[in-house]
Amino acid sequence: MCGAMDRPAQLDTLISQFDLNEHPFYKDWSAGILPKESLRTYSGEYAPFIGTIALGWETVGQTHYADEEREHEVLWSRFRAELGGSASSSNLATETLRTAATNLFKTGKPEALGALYAFEAQQPHTSRAKLDGLNKYYGMSKAAKEYFEVHADDVQEAAWIREQLAGLSPSEFARAKNACAIVCTAMIGALDEIYYSRELATA
Repeated sequence: MCGAMDRPAQLDTLISQFDLNEHPFYKDWSAGILPKESLRTYSGEYAPFIGTIALGWETVGQTHYADEEREHEVLWSRFRAELGGSASSSNLATETLRTAATNLFKTGKPEALGALYAFEAQQPHTSRAKLDGLNKYYGMSKAAKEYFEVHADDVQEAAWIREQLAGLSPSEFARAKNACAIVCTAMIGALDEIYYSRELATA
């Protein structure tokens, strides 16, 4: 049986199978070939999910991180507003992501830790890649890019979660790992629906 010291590596290995930067949506964004209309759709579809993150931090007792996430939600709204996004999810997959995250964040500390880690562990490198793409190709204002600027070097939350994993019982860690897998899968599914729905519409 893997020991507590191996737990962050277990989650990182799981997350690597769902590397968001390898998704064609983010690859096209980084290359500047993603239509701005797709960015607009993404900004609106993802807004409700971004709004759930503070709940996860509340559940694990980190109210200062929860407060930060509410501030970050405002930053996301500036990104969305400049693109003209609707601030609601109409796609089934993005609604599934929001619902799954909300339910896991409410279930208990192990589930909240795993679900948060699925998101927070990828935030720095996905934000850096998206910020680089916005800077090079999309001509957006500094206010609209601030969400990604803030998160490009934001590693503290994921580091805190890694420390907490050691204190979980084996059964609690299993619950955290399952929650991490659910959110990883749901994030990929949300990107799939946004990306491939556009392709089908233009076929």
